[in-house]
Amino acid sequence: MESLPVAVLLLIFAGAAAVIWVAGIHLSKQTDVLDDRLHLGSSLGGLILLAIATNLPEIAITVSAAASNNIGVAVGNILGGIAIQTVVLAILDVFGTRGTDPLSYKAASLTLVIEAVTVIAVLGVVIAGSQMPNSLVAFRLTPAAVLIAVIWVLGMILVQRSQKGLPWHQQGDAPGGQDQPQGHSKKKTGEKTRHVSTAKSALIFTAAALATLGAGVVLERSGDAIAGHIGLSGVLFGATFLALATSLPEISTGLASVKQGDYKLAFSDIFGGNAFLPVLFLVAVLITGKPVLPQAQATDIYLTALAILLTLTYLLGLLFRPKKKRLGMGADSLAVLILYLVGVAGLFAVATTS
Repeated sequence: MESLPVAVLLLIFAGAAAVIWVAGIHLSKQTDVLDDRLHLGSSLGGLILLAIATNLPEIAITVSAAASNNIGVAVGNILGGIAIQTVVLAILDVFGTRGTDPLSYKAASLTLVIEAVTVIAVLGVVIAGSQMPNSLVAFRLTPAAVLIAVIWVLGMILVQRSQKGLPWHQQGDAPGGQDQPQGHSKKKTGEKTRHVSTAKSALIFTAAALATLGAGVVLERSGDAIAGHIGLSGVLFGATFLALATSLPEISTGLASVKQGDYKLAFSDIFGGNAFLPVLFLVAVLITGKPVLPQAQATDIYLTALAILLTLTYLLGLLFRPKKKRLGMGADSLAVLILYLVGVAGLFAVATTS
């Protein structure tokens, strides 16, 4: 694609992003239907399957970048995706919540705190893994990549157990939050589509998944070519424009959840996706046969620290539950938005000096 003009590449990139947006909506809807029919969300395997389904664009980009030995784009997209998907919660807070209560006030739950801690834990291993020697690899595996996957699975087990009940007042749900249980919007989707057979739903899911995977590959290839044309490093492009394009489905589904009053689900989808994304480093290692994290650049570590800071901000928001809105959002969302904008400016500074 490098030989194509920038204008053509931008059209291809925009077209692939549009496909991901539309396919992501259908993928989310059919995931809700299959979840309701097959009771996927009630099991650990279901949680893992749903996490994979909602991160298909990132999976496609990671596999494509790793196959072409373009590790910088893969790493930048994963870590930049975590940061920008956290900012999606601020967007949902502004455009999705009704009344005077911010998103974190309505969603506050200890289950979400567990998910946030899982995100921070896997990102901590990312930083530690970046300091490991390049020679530490066996059977196309590295200790850090394996440990990230193990922590993610353990986190999912804890989340599953917490959904069944916690030894806290109101089972860990804060008073004054959403009245209906987490995931009630998915059940409503399932009820609206009773006329659609499970086989047809699975067929639509498969078609949407394939479209998402194909569009993800096109995004990675066209994005890498655009970055080369405009003189932007693959890491910076992957962490900003590419990460934003792959976050479009989260924005769409998150708004749908919040508007139906399923505030906990909106938070859970973001935190769950963010906890899963570092697991893709294991995929990249298996494909390349090389340690990926030790090749992380200064910008990658910077993005990891930024993602931890943003997640901690919302974790504190879930615990302290700011009651008032400022500029149409909670104090935690405003802090996240400011931190991200300052962080992106710092990212360009780090990239130009490293």
